[in-house]
Amino acid sequence: MSYEIKVPELGESIVEATVSNWMKKEGDTVNVGETIVELETDKVDVDVAAEKSGVLERIDKKEGEDVKIGDILGTIDESASNGEGPEEDEEKDEKKSKEMEKESRPKREKRKDNKEKDDRITPVAAKLVKEYNVDINEIEGTGPGSRITKSDIETFLNKSHSKESEQKKEPVKPSVSESTDERGEKRVRMSRRRQTIAKRLVEAQQTAAILTTFNEIDMSKVMEIRSTRKEEFENRHDVKLGFMSFFIKATIGALNEFPELNAEIQGNEIVYKQYYDIGIAIGADEGLVVPVLRDADKMSFADIEKQIQSLAQKADDGKLTLDELRGGTFSITNGGVYGSLMSTPILNPPQAGILGLHKIEERPVIKDSEVVVRPMMYVALSYDHRIVDGRESVQFLVRVKELIEDPAALLLEL
Repeated sequence: MSYEIKVPELGESIVEATVSNWMKKEGDTVNVGETIVELETDKVDVDVAAEKSGVLERIDKKEGEDVKIGDILGTIDESASNGEGPEEDEEKDEKKSKEMEKESRPKREKRKDNKEKDDRITPVAAKLVKEYNVDINEIEGTGPGSRITKSDIETFLNKSHSKESEQKKEPVKPSVSESTDERGEKRVRMSRRRQTIAKRLVEAQQTAAILTTFNEIDMSKVMEIRSTRKEEFENRHDVKLGFMSFFIKATIGALNEFPELNAEIQGNEIVYKQYYDIGIAIGADEGLVVPVLRDADKMSFADIEKQIQSLAQKADDGKLTLDELRGGTFSITNGGVYGSLMSTPILNPPQAGILGLHKIEERPVIKDSEVVVRPMMYVALSYDHRIVDGRESVQFLVRVKELIEDPAALLLEL
């Protein structure tokens, strides 16, 4: 009897996915509850597990194919077990058990090594390592904390192929999901997530009247507070005190005074949100994601820092849930972590505003008629001019500036 493997419900508003990775091949034995195929959606990756044990009889949707909810991905033959009878299966299991006993010590050591390596490689990169049998000790990570990322693996594979081709005097072979022509152009299929990001960026520009206003902030006092209280804060809360918690608190204070920036258009109505769900833009291996801090106005500085740390780790590991990505009333993006001095952030529809943070740089400024050097940051507010007028947008950014430059009111919960 054959059991059909179907595309499951993918979450609210998600109806399509792309087959990203088959964990099994035709003829392989599968056990109930075992992941057999991975799907990529525009928000999260979905593991499809076997609901029946048996043998993977047929794969109907190949890797890279687009599928919809309910589509048949393949079939499992419940009555089959690689053509072996019960007695052969029993003998095979007994033999396997003995082999595992003999190899138990080396395997334990190997698992320990792998665990150590897992700490310095992202899950997406780990899949490529397994697929292409790469020794990660030969790769230098460029991610946060020198972690090895997908791009590091692809760069390594390209270099390896180039060396082999030069030795054999053959054309360079393409690496992962690529095609290369004679003059060196390379074509790489966009992931579903990257396609969705591109589509939403274009939609944002076509559906909203986006304008951007700029200001600059003296970060002296916030940096002084972080310097004098960071050790005490970390000891008390087991998390580091970053800049983002200050800006989230300041943003909520400004949103409270200018509710238009915490609203959205629905048809012919403006919906003013009386809660503050703040989206934090995070650059992950597979593209930009914006997980949401729910009810951020009710969080302490420590709560905010812990939540951001957790969401960033999940984004890095590809484990963000749909609920963590859904909604949001206002967003903040920090290009400064990549060295950006100034940018014009794009709206995250249907939100009416997004605050862009940038690199802190010492610059000469005039204070009390004297030229002094201060750590300054340019900030940018992009807003939907259909809801927010220029006056409100400028005043909002000025209010954020005032709260950051005089943060005493924000420190009550520290």
